[in-house]
Amino acid sequence: MPELRWGAKTYLMGIINITPDSFSGDGLAAKGRDIGTIVKAALRRARGFVEAGAEIIDVGAESTRPRDAYGERPEVDAATEASLAMPVVRAIVEAFGASVLVSIDTSKASVARGALDAGAGMVNDVWAAQRDPGTADAAADAGAYLVLMHNQTGPDYPDGVFETVVRYLEDATGAAIARGVPRDRLIVDPGIGFGKGTQDNLELLHRLGELKAKLGGLPLLVGTSRKRFIGELLGGAGPNDRIEGSGASVALAIAAGADVIRVHDVAEIDRTRRVADAIVRR
Repeated sequence: MPELRWGAKTYLMGIINITPDSFSGDGLAAKGRDIGTIVKAALRRARGFVEAGAEIIDVGAESTRPRDAYGERPEVDAATEASLAMPVVRAIVEAFGASVLVSIDTSKASVARGALDAGAGMVNDVWAAQRDPGTADAAADAGAYLVLMHNQTGPDYPDGVFETVVRYLEDATGAAIARGVPRDRLIVDPGIGFGKGTQDNLELLHRLGELKAKLGGLPLLVGTSRKRFIGELLGGAGPNDRIEGSGASVALAIAAGADVIRVHDVAEIDRTRRVADAIVRR
């Protein structure tokens, strides 16, 4: 699987949602679509991402949109999630695995193991292996990268959002290392938009450099793409009308030390990434 060389560039992660209920409206598992149709649609999207410059493709088969911001959503059991994710992961690995790293966006150990067996090289866990520590075990056994993201239910931070996120990620990284994940395979994510209000998100983005330093310089993934706070800052712009705002947040995140940018609009944000990298990493 492709190796990530931190510091050389900012990596671009393209999002492939195999769900019917993505907040951004890009889910590929529309009602009535069979798995063959879903796989073909995912391959078309993946091909476009690769051609546009993505180095990582993140496949998710359960919506992770926060309930406090977007309302209730159905839980997806592991078997259903795997039945959607595994054929897509396998197909993308077969088509593009020599040139891109395939990531599985899941918080379930069995789904993570299935995807890694199918050729994925990264587990992106939005609950930082806290809900199911087996995702860390799966990454450790496979020698895969593991993304640990801060998450919580609701924007309540009596100790301050920055301090809470730092403490959570310190605990999560320590627990993952104790379960056998090498430190050089860990990536941390402050969880922009997850259990956070607009001001919380802005504080974390404003202090990204400080956050990275507090976490010992671990590689930092930032996902601001089409997020609700950008729409609020732009006077209520919908998810498909937030590209400029997403680009601004990406450029500033790169300037603050982000190593991976997770986005929906790969072609457009690649241009932002290339210019920002030319300035920041010269």
